[in-house]
This record gives sequence, structure tokens and C-alpha cells, in this order.
Amino acid sequence: ILCVAETLFARHGFAGASLRQVTAAANVNLAAVNYHFGSKESLIEEVFRRRLDELNRHRLAALAAIGANPQCTLEDVLDAFVRPALEQSMDAAGGSAFVRVLARAYAEHDERLRKFLSDNYGHVLREFVGAFSLLLPHLAREELYWRLDIVAGALTYAMADFGVIKRKNSVSEQSHREQSAQHLVRFAAAGLRAA
Repeated sequence: ILCVAETLFARHGFAGASLRQVTAAANVNLAAVNYHFGSKESLIEEVFRRRLDELNRHRLAALAAIGANPQCTLEDVLDAFVRPALEQSMDAAGGSAFVRVLARAYAEHDERLRKFLSDNYGHVLREFVGAFSLLLPHLAREELYWRLDIVAGALTYAMADFGVIKRKNSVSEQSHREQSAQHLVRFAAAGLRAA
């Protein structure tokens, strides 16, 4: 049900994909969706929870690993933020569909969904903000949030693999992802350091 819902939400948006479409595509009845999820809004939340719980576990583990190093750099923290997301976007089991769902979450102004994401995953951003603040003491908190918002937008764009730079047939997905991570980290570090 979650895989089908993710695909349909990616294709049609949250408002455009009905529970009936989800149940028909998943070959289940509406009662099963209501029993497991209770409502369409709860189903949407579970689509996010399934991916974001894993993503943020990886992000926080990477941040903890580098946090123990007194020589930790801005690039290290950015890598801990960027690389797990790029890896998830390349996941053959629906990673690209989730990226489109995530982009829709940014584009569609659904206050309930934004509150859900903030309540459940805001702590992860705060952990990273703490690490960035230590490395960028010249930035006021509001300015840091502006810049991180732009970094998150660039990351979402890179995850969608929508840009001008496409993976060549001769380049493996892993190599392409590595190049994307390196370029994004270098670009973001320059933007965050700017006076």
C-alpha cells in the first residue's frame, strides 16, 4: 500500500491521488487502508515516515561519527547531511518516486504536512544547525537558516537528477552520486562561508 501510495502521490500529487486510486492499484479494499492508516492524511504521513526515519538515522549517525573528531570541517558536516539523501534517492526500491513526493511537499502548501514534518524531523535540522553554528560563528541564526534552506533546495534538485548534468552511460550510478555529492558539498560550503 505504501509503495503504491508513494508512486501515485509522486505522479498526481496529494490532492490528485485518491484513496480509491491507491486501493485499486494496491489491489486492496478501502477498509484495509482505513484499518491500517485511518485516513488519507495518515497514509501520507506514513509514506514520509517510512523514508525519512531511515534517512535521518543515517544522517544523525554520520553527524555523530564526525562530531567526535576535533578536526571536523564544514565539508564533513555538509557531507553528513547530503550523502545519505543522495544515496536514498538512488535506491532502486522507490527512491526516485520519494524524491518527487518530497518535492511536492515543498511545492504544495499543506500546513498539516509541514507541521508533521517539523514535529517529527525538525530535531534533525536543529542538530545540524548546532554543528554548522560552531563552524560558522560569523553567521546570525536567521542567516544560517536562510542559507540552509537554499542548500536543502539544491539537494532536492540534485536528488531528483533533474539538472543539466545527466549520468553518462559509461558512468556508474555510484560514481555519478559521488560526483553529485562532491560538487554539492563544495558549492554549499562556499555559500555558507560567504561573508
